[in-house]
Amino acid sequence: MRNTWQVWQELTGLLLPVACAGCGRPRTELCTACGAALHGAPARPVRPSPRHPGLPAVYAAAPYENAVRAVLLAHKERGALGLAGALGRALAGCVRAGAGRPGYAGPLLLVPVPSARSSTAARGHDPVRRIAAAAARDLRRAGLPAQVLPLLRQRRAVADQSGLGARQRRANLAGALELTAGGERLLRHELLRHGLLRLGGVVLVDDLLTTGSTLAEAARAVGEAGGVGRESSAHGVCRAAVVAASPTAFEINRN
Repeated sequence: MRNTWQVWQELTGLLLPVACAGCGRPRTELCTACGAALHGAPARPVRPSPRHPGLPAVYAAAPYENAVRAVLLAHKERGALGLAGALGRALAGCVRAGAGRPGYAGPLLLVPVPSARSSTAARGHDPVRRIAAAAARDLRRAGLPAQVLPLLRQRRAVADQSGLGARQRRANLAGALELTAGGERLLRHELLRHGLLRLGGVVLVDDLLTTGSTLAEAARAVGEAGGVGRESSAHGVCRAAVVAASPTAFEINRN
């Protein structure tokens, strides 16, 4: 028997035609097959090649290709905000796979990688923060205490990353992120209460991993603000979760 939501989707589809963001199938925002491509498989560890020396352990839900790529772009660039729930579900699986040490029962703090203010203004929303919020809700429904803390901000302008190689991206982002004043106070408070960095409770989140430069810079900023230093942030203190990663990042981990 169809539920009320399914009936509502069909009625609105007649008035405002929609198509699957992944494959174009009519009258659904995300079809079953494309949803399975996004979050139907267990999250896996990924790493780019060459690996950024400051990159923490990263888990991803799916390779950035085909339907997954189309869904992420529809949400990010075309304002298909209804996809945030499915993307958040995929991200939540990655957080569960990579966060916390054995026996850790404390809160999970999801720290989204910040977008440039100009990008957020142009899009009309912050896609990573929106996906992170959906992931936190999914985690809480599963009984895991989780919240989103937008601790980071850009301290200087950075060039558009598209078209840059790994070395250029690293130079472009070096020193570009910092904690907000309120974020630094809050992080230190949570460290004293729960030992979150030491126990793996702080998880950096982003929509996509390519070279790893952005997550490495975020890990540096969080690690140094937490008083653990650059070296510790790269070796198990911070964790990271992304919705998708380049296909080669998965291939490397199969060798």
